[in-house]
Amino acid sequence: MTQQIDLNCDMGESFGAWKMGQDEQILPYVSSANIACGYHAGDASVMRHTVAQALKHGVKLGAHPGLPDLVGFGRRNMAISPENAYDITVVQVGALAAVAASQGASLHHVKAHGALYNMAAKDVALAKAISQAVYDVDPSLITFVLAGSCMVEAAQKCGLTVKQEVFCDRTYQSDGSLTPRREHNAMIEDVNQSIAQVIQMIQKGYVTAVDGSHVALKAETVCIHGDQPNAMVFAKAIRTALEGAGITIV
Repeated sequence: MTQQIDLNCDMGESFGAWKMGQDEQILPYVSSANIACGYHAGDASVMRHTVAQALKHGVKLGAHPGLPDLVGFGRRNMAISPENAYDITVVQVGALAAVAASQGASLHHVKAHGALYNMAAKDVALAKAISQAVYDVDPSLITFVLAGSCMVEAAQKCGLTVKQEVFCDRTYQSDGSLTPRREHNAMIEDVNQSIAQVIQMIQKGYVTAVDGSHVALKAETVCIHGDQPNAMVFAKAIRTALEGAGITIV
Protein backbone atom coordinates (compact mmCIF):
# COMPACT_ATOMS: atom_id res chain seq x y z
CA MET A 1 0.00 0.00 0.00
CA THR A 2 1.35 3.41 -0.97
CA GLN A 3 1.93 5.69 2.00
CA GLN A 4 0.93 9.34 1.83
CA ILE A 5 1.82 12.37 3.91
CA ASP A 6 1.15 16.09 3.89
CA LEU A 7 4.21 18.33 4.15
CA ASN A 8 3.40 21.69 5.73
CA CYS A 9 5.39 24.82 6.48
CA ASP A 10 4.82 27.86 8.70
CA MET A 11 5.18 31.00 6.58
CA GLY A 12 4.03 34.54 5.90
CA GLU A 13 5.85 35.59 9.05
CA SER A 14 7.40 38.82 7.78
CA PHE A 15 5.78 42.16 8.58
CA GLY A 16 6.51 45.77 7.67
CA ALA A 17 10.22 46.13 6.90
CA TRP A 18 11.08 42.97 8.89
CA LYS A 19 11.73 39.87 6.80
CA MET A 20 11.46 36.30 8.01
CA GLY A 21 11.75 32.99 6.19
CA GLN A 22 12.30 31.72 2.66
CA ASP A 23 8.67 31.30 1.67
CA GLU A 24 8.95 31.47 -2.11
CA GLN A 25 11.89 29.05 -2.16
CA ILE A 26 10.08 26.56 0.10
CA LEU A 27 6.65 26.56 -1.57
CA PRO A 28 7.63 24.23 -4.47
CA TYR A 29 8.43 21.47 -1.98
CA VAL A 30 5.45 21.53 0.40
CA SER A 31 1.76 20.75 0.05
CA SER A 32 0.27 22.96 2.79
CA ALA A 33 1.11 26.46 4.05
CA ASN A 34 0.32 27.73 7.56
CA ILE A 35 0.08 31.50 7.09
CA ALA A 36 0.55 33.94 9.98
CA CYS A 37 -2.48 36.14 10.58
CA GLY A 38 -0.99 39.29 12.09
CA TYR A 39 -0.88 38.54 15.82
CA HIS A 40 2.49 36.80 16.27
CA ALA A 41 3.76 37.85 12.82
CA GLY A 42 2.54 38.80 9.38
CA ASP A 43 0.53 41.77 8.20
CA ALA A 44 -2.20 42.45 5.64
CA SER A 45 0.16 42.83 2.67
CA VAL A 46 2.25 39.81 3.62
CA MET A 47 -0.90 37.73 4.02
CA ARG A 48 -2.12 38.75 0.55
CA HIS A 49 1.26 38.03 -1.06
CA THR A 50 1.73 34.68 0.71
CA VAL A 51 -1.74 33.50 -0.29
CA ALA A 52 -1.01 34.44 -3.91
CA GLN A 53 2.30 32.60 -3.92
CA ALA A 54 0.80 29.49 -2.31
CA LEU A 55 -1.99 29.42 -4.89
CA LYS A 56 0.58 29.77 -7.67
CA HIS A 57 2.24 26.55 -6.49
CA GLY A 58 -1.00 24.67 -5.79
CA VAL A 59 -0.31 24.65 -2.05
CA LYS A 60 -3.26 24.40 0.35
CA LEU A 61 -3.99 27.47 2.48
CA GLY A 62 -4.05 27.31 6.26
CA ALA A 63 -4.54 29.95 8.95
CA HIS A 64 -1.81 30.04 11.59
CA PRO A 65 -3.32 31.97 14.53
CA GLY A 66 -1.02 32.85 17.42
CA LEU A 67 -0.86 34.84 20.62
CA PRO A 68 -0.87 38.66 20.37
CA ASP A 69 2.90 38.89 20.88
CA LEU A 70 4.89 40.36 18.00
CA VAL A 71 7.94 41.02 20.16
CA GLY A 72 8.08 37.41 21.37
CA PHE A 73 7.06 35.95 18.00
CA GLY A 74 4.17 34.21 19.74
CA ARG A 75 6.52 31.82 21.53
CA ARG A 76 6.07 33.15 25.08
CA ASN A 77 3.35 31.63 27.24
CA MET A 78 0.61 34.06 28.22
CA ALA A 79 -2.09 33.79 30.89
CA ILE A 80 -4.87 33.64 28.32
CA SER A 81 -8.43 32.59 29.16
CA PRO A 82 -10.37 30.09 27.01
CA GLU A 83 -12.73 32.92 26.04
CA ASN A 84 -9.84 35.07 24.85
CA ALA A 85 -8.32 32.11 22.99
CA TYR A 86 -11.66 31.64 21.24
CA ASP A 87 -11.86 35.31 20.25
CA ILE A 88 -8.34 35.66 18.87
CA THR A 89 -8.72 32.43 16.91
CA VAL A 90 -11.99 33.56 15.33
CA VAL A 91 -10.52 36.92 14.32
CA GLN A 92 -7.33 35.50 12.83
CA VAL A 93 -8.95 32.63 10.93
CA GLY A 94 -11.61 35.03 9.67
CA ALA A 95 -9.00 37.50 8.46
CA LEU A 96 -7.08 34.95 6.41
CA ALA A 97 -10.31 33.47 5.08
CA ALA A 98 -11.21 36.94 3.76
CA VAL A 99 -7.78 37.34 2.14
CA ALA A 100 -8.19 33.95 0.48
CA ALA A 101 -11.72 34.79 -0.68
CA SER A 102 -10.47 38.01 -2.25
CA GLN A 103 -8.30 35.83 -4.50
CA GLY A 104 -11.05 33.36 -5.34
CA ALA A 105 -9.82 30.73 -2.90
CA SER A 106 -10.76 29.27 0.47
CA LEU A 107 -8.97 27.95 3.52
CA HIS A 108 -8.13 24.27 3.86
CA HIS A 109 -6.94 24.05 7.47
CA VAL A 110 -6.04 25.81 10.72
CA LYS A 111 -2.97 25.26 12.87
CA ALA A 112 -2.30 27.22 16.04
CA HIS A 113 1.14 28.77 16.35
CA GLY A 114 3.94 28.55 18.89
CA ALA A 115 3.00 28.94 22.54
CA LEU A 116 -0.72 28.85 21.76
CA TYR A 117 -0.24 25.48 20.02
CA ASN A 118 1.86 24.01 22.84
CA MET A 119 -0.38 25.36 25.60
CA ALA A 120 -3.49 23.92 23.94
CA ALA A 121 -1.73 20.57 23.54
CA LYS A 122 -1.82 20.19 27.35
CA ASP A 123 -4.71 22.44 28.45
CA VAL A 124 -8.10 20.87 27.71
CA ALA A 125 -10.02 24.14 28.20
CA LEU A 126 -7.82 25.97 25.69
CA ALA A 127 -8.00 23.02 23.29
CA LYS A 128 -11.80 23.09 23.40
CA ALA A 129 -11.95 26.88 22.95
CA ILE A 130 -9.66 26.89 19.90
CA SER A 131 -11.47 23.94 18.35
CA GLN A 132 -14.87 25.56 18.87
CA ALA A 133 -13.61 28.79 17.32
CA VAL A 134 -12.47 26.97 14.19
CA TYR A 135 -15.75 25.07 13.98
CA ASP A 136 -17.83 28.21 14.41
CA VAL A 137 -15.96 30.00 11.60
CA ASP A 138 -16.10 27.05 9.21
CA PRO A 139 -16.81 23.44 10.29
CA SER A 140 -15.28 22.10 7.07
CA LEU A 141 -11.80 23.28 8.04
CA ILE A 142 -9.23 20.63 8.91
CA THR A 143 -7.32 21.20 12.15
CA PHE A 144 -3.61 20.37 12.43
CA VAL A 145 -2.77 19.37 16.01
CA LEU A 146 0.20 17.90 17.87
CA ALA A 147 0.04 14.14 17.48
CA GLY A 148 -1.22 12.41 20.60
CA SER A 149 -2.11 15.65 22.43
CA CYS A 150 -5.43 16.57 24.05
CA MET A 151 -6.13 18.76 21.00
CA VAL A 152 -6.89 15.60 19.03
CA GLU A 153 -9.92 14.64 21.12
CA ALA A 154 -11.05 18.24 21.65
CA ALA A 155 -11.18 18.95 17.91
CA GLN A 156 -12.84 15.64 17.11
CA LYS A 157 -15.52 16.22 19.76
CA CYS A 158 -16.27 19.59 18.13
CA GLY A 159 -16.91 17.80 14.85
CA LEU A 160 -13.72 18.88 13.10
CA THR A 161 -11.58 16.76 10.82
CA VAL A 162 -8.20 16.32 12.52
CA LYS A 163 -4.75 15.71 11.07
CA GLN A 164 -2.13 14.74 13.62
CA GLU A 165 1.09 16.66 13.12
CA VAL A 166 4.70 15.62 13.64
CA PHE A 167 7.86 17.69 13.34
CA CYS A 168 10.90 17.10 11.19
CA ASP A 169 13.11 19.71 12.85
CA ARG A 170 12.18 19.42 16.54
CA THR A 171 13.14 16.87 19.18
CA TYR A 172 10.61 15.18 21.44
CA GLN A 173 10.23 14.55 25.15
CA SER A 174 9.19 11.16 26.55
CA ASP A 175 5.60 12.40 27.04
CA GLY A 176 5.25 13.21 23.33
CA SER A 177 5.64 16.97 23.78
CA LEU A 178 8.20 19.01 21.87
CA THR A 179 11.45 19.85 23.63
CA PRO A 180 11.14 23.49 24.79
CA ARG A 181 13.04 25.90 22.56
CA ARG A 182 15.02 27.15 25.53
CA GLU A 183 16.79 23.77 25.62
CA HIS A 184 19.99 23.42 23.59
CA ASN A 185 18.73 20.31 21.77
CA ALA A 186 15.26 21.59 20.88
CA MET A 187 16.00 21.95 17.16
CA ILE A 188 17.32 19.34 14.75
CA GLU A 189 19.91 21.05 12.58
CA ASP A 190 21.29 18.00 10.75
CA VAL A 191 19.17 17.26 7.69
CA ASN A 192 20.02 13.54 7.71
CA GLN A 193 18.88 13.23 11.33
CA SER A 194 15.69 15.04 10.35
CA ILE A 195 15.03 12.69 7.42
CA ALA A 196 15.59 9.63 9.60
CA GLN A 197 13.16 10.95 12.23
CA VAL A 198 10.45 11.70 9.69
CA ILE A 199 10.67 8.33 7.95
CA GLN A 200 10.66 6.56 11.33
CA MET A 201 7.52 8.44 12.40
CA ILE A 202 5.66 7.73 9.15
CA GLN A 203 6.71 4.13 8.60
CA LYS A 204 7.09 2.85 12.16
CA GLY A 205 4.60 5.01 14.05
CA TYR A 206 6.90 6.25 16.77
CA VAL A 207 9.57 8.85 17.49
CA THR A 208 12.74 8.41 19.52
CA ALA A 209 12.63 10.92 22.38
CA VAL A 210 15.71 12.72 23.71
CA ASP A 211 16.00 10.15 26.53
CA GLY A 212 16.05 7.29 24.02
CA SER A 213 12.51 6.07 24.68
CA HIS A 214 10.06 5.35 21.87
CA VAL A 215 6.87 7.44 21.81
CA ALA A 216 4.00 6.11 19.72
CA LEU A 217 2.34 8.67 17.45
CA LYS A 218 0.30 8.97 14.30
CA ALA A 219 1.91 10.99 11.52
CA GLU A 220 -0.55 12.58 9.08
CA THR A 221 1.17 15.89 8.34
CA VAL A 222 4.82 16.86 8.79
CA CYS A 223 5.87 20.39 9.74
CA ILE A 224 8.95 22.27 8.58
CA HIS A 225 9.55 25.55 10.39
CA GLY A 226 9.93 28.27 7.77
CA ASP A 227 11.90 30.55 10.11
CA GLN A 228 14.88 28.24 10.57
CA PRO A 229 17.98 29.21 8.52
CA ASN A 230 18.11 26.00 6.46
CA ALA A 231 14.37 25.66 5.91
CA MET A 232 14.58 25.45 2.12
CA VAL A 233 17.38 22.87 2.28
CA PHE A 234 15.33 20.80 4.73
CA ALA A 235 12.17 21.06 2.62
CA LYS A 236 13.88 19.95 -0.58
CA ALA A 237 15.88 17.15 1.05
CA ILE A 238 12.94 15.80 3.05
CA ARG A 239 10.61 15.77 0.05
CA THR A 240 13.24 14.00 -2.06
CA ALA A 241 13.90 11.43 0.69
CA LEU A 242 10.22 10.74 1.30
CA GLU A 243 9.47 10.24 -2.37
CA GLY A 244 12.54 8.02 -2.62
CA ALA A 245 11.09 5.90 0.20
CA GLY A 246 7.83 5.50 -1.71
CA ILE A 247 5.90 8.06 0.34
CA THR A 248 3.68 10.36 -1.71
CA ILE A 249 3.37 14.05 -0.76
CA VAL A 250 -0.30 15.09 -0.90
